[in-house]
Amino acid sequence: MKPPFEKVVAQHGATVLRVARAVLGHADADDAWSDTFLAAMKAYPDLPADANLEAWLVTIAHRKAIDIIRATSRRAIPVPDPPEPPSRDRAEHQLDLTDAVAALPTKQRQAVAYHYLAGLPYAEIAAILDSTTSAARRAAADGIATLRRTYRPGAPS
Repeated sequence: MKPPFEKVVAQHGATVLRVARAVLGHADADDAWSDTFLAAMKAYPDLPADANLEAWLVTIAHRKAIDIIRATSRRAIPVPDPPEPPSRDRAEHQLDLTDAVAALPTKQRQAVAYHYLAGLPYAEIAAILDSTTSAARRAAADGIATLRRTYRPGAPS
């Protein structure tokens, strides 16, 4: 028997939000989270009782994130004069982990988010990314290797 949808949201909401933030950044993550659970709520009655809820929700979140990325890339942003970059002292030059993950190539960023934040196995990540299990494993490994080379907590960059 499937749990009530409210329990599904309570149990998996934080994971979906972490994945959305890793893929999109903080600005659009809340929208992706809301879109994910709205779509999930509509489809939940038809979902088989033995379905992997977390993988199902992460798949929906991935698709909603792609929709937001596509919509954002098509939106023109008028700017009369580009803003001056903010001045920073040495302490502020520290590369934040969020920035380091955001700097990864798309497939690596997604594989790292889905495996290390959502805890999905590589086979399910491969299905989400329309890839192979070995390619998903390689993308996650390459992403982690890049993070180990580039991210140094507390060290000025």
